[in-house]
Amino acid sequence: MGDIGTKLVALMPAIVFVLIALFEMIRSRRELRFGRFRRWTTSLILFASNRATVWLLAWIIAIPAVALWTEKNGIGLFHQIALPSWVEWLGAFLLLDFAMWLQHLLTHKVPMLWRLHKVHHADPDIDVSTAIRFHPGEIAFSVLWKAGWVMLLGVAAPIIIAFEAWLAANAAFNHGNIELPRWLDRTVRLFLVTPDMHLVHHSIIVREQQSNYGFALTIWDRLFGTFLTASEKGRDLQSIGLAEMQDSRPTYTAVSLKLPLT
Repeated sequence: MGDIGTKLVALMPAIVFVLIALFEMIRSRRELRFGRFRRWTTSLILFASNRATVWLLAWIIAIPAVALWTEKNGIGLFHQIALPSWVEWLGAFLLLDFAMWLQHLLTHKVPMLWRLHKVHHADPDIDVSTAIRFHPGEIAFSVLWKAGWVMLLGVAAPIIIAFEAWLAANAAFNHGNIELPRWLDRTVRLFLVTPDMHLVHHSIIVREQQSNYGFALTIWDRLFGTFLTASEKGRDLQSIGLAEMQDSRPTYTAVSLKLPLT
């Protein structure tokens, strides 16, 4: 992948984010209880702090650098077996997507990780800005988690760069406050997580929160029995966020940053 190709791939999540945001402004799926301004401000501040976290961690461990190191030293699964390029790309995407599904499941099952991840779930509304609403502590854990999988698998740098962009673009799409035609949603969710499918995961009902962990592909939820078609309340009546914070508190940046300590 050349420099131009790398830059175009890196821009893909931003392009998808902007397109989904514009579509939400034209035709939102659900009416927002707390509007956009303060929620978006908090999400953007969290996003900026997360970029700073990744930048600081890059002095110690940068994921593309880890990929180059594994290639140089012949470490990891894909450096031990000779495969056609397309098979390596497909296999790496599938295994990395599983790794992200497993990470997501762990953030719901391990109490310390849930403290960090609940910052994401505390958003009392859901739209494309929710896709960038994460606590810096969770981002730090995610960097270390992905670096470990890159070493284990021996994923090439161009693949991990493309995967990261693809993952972020999917997150923007499936957090979008948009509605696909029913027939299209049924078709897309055979393979990819749709906004309606991920909406269930943001329910205040714990059983529903602990379903539909997929970031991009739906295969892992189907295989491991965590796939849920719809909320018991229905798409239009489903409540979003944390049951104990059904007010405007999570829309404030300070509250969101301190949430893991409460």
